[in-house]
Amino acid sequence: MSEKVDPAAGPISAEALRMSILQKEMEKMDVARKAREVEEKKLAAFTHDFLHKHVGEDEIAMVRRLVMNAVKDGKMEAMVYSFPSDLCTDSGRAINNSAPNWPETLQGKAKELYDRYEEGLKPQGFRLKAMVINFPGGVPGDIGFFVNWAPPAV
Repeated sequence: MSEKVDPAAGPISAEALRMSILQKEMEKMDVARKAREVEEKKLAAFTHDFLHKHVGEDEIAMVRRLVMNAVKDGKMEAMVYSFPSDLCTDSGRAINNSAPNWPETLQGKAKELYDRYEEGLKPQGFRLKAMVINFPGGVPGDIGFFVNWAPPAV
């Protein structure tokens, strides 16, 4: 910082310095608030889409691309979808605890993708695993759907 200081000027008051610091902190808080509002709007739009619309062809194409990219990399599994655990009826508890009834907690697009897996992929030898992929603040955050095509364990 190359602010010019006038050597002839009198000293700045302690109150003026405190106010300057306070102003900078308020500006930081305002930037953070605006960023939070943007994220909240994105989440609200995602949630509405997730709960009220159907899985589109673009989403199916994305799943196929993720699987094919994993195959190209020599992998036997790919995470093909993720969503906030709050969009499960139990906030992801059944998935986190590997409860056998975890599919019953799905709703919206997650339920639709699970049903598509049951109807089309499972009969073809694929497996689907759902798991919590992050724990912000120590609670389940996002759920990931992983499609696996490895040979069955002997």
